[in-house]
Amino acid sequence: MKNIILILITTTIVSLSSTISKAQSGAIEYTSIMKTLNYYLVGGTNNDFSMLEKAFHPNATMKFISDDDYKEVNAVQFFKNGIKPGPAQNREINILSIDVTGMAAQAKLAIKYETFTFYDYMNLLKIDDEWKIVSKIFYKSNN
Repeated sequence: MKNIILILITTTIVSLSSTISKAQSGAIEYTSIMKTLNYYLVGGTNNDFSMLEKAFHPNATMKFISDDDYKEVNAVQFFKNGIKPGPAQNREINILSIDVTGMAAQAKLAIKYETFTFYDYMNLLKIDDEWKIVSKIFYKSNN
């Protein structure tokens, strides 16, 4: 009976230690993911392509519907061609959710302008110890 109690106590301690360790590493992962997402959000808001580019893997895709047609482009090239230096954009940026499983994550973002809001869904992978956006889909909603 004493051996069973000792085994249960040991198992509980190991399980609790594992849970605490996962929570600590989870907090680190969320912080790292938020850093990547903020490169995208703040870089875009400030028309700073060099900051925004840090968020994306070079082969990241962006998929969307435009004029009822499906479009797929390289995200980095799209933003490189579209971002022009200038004053910061008047918009509200929010990270609505982050879901992490191992080395994969998904985030939902909202970028609200005066008359419309973009809802971005970002897929991220941890590559070479850094979180990178590997694909983006989005929807534009009129406010």
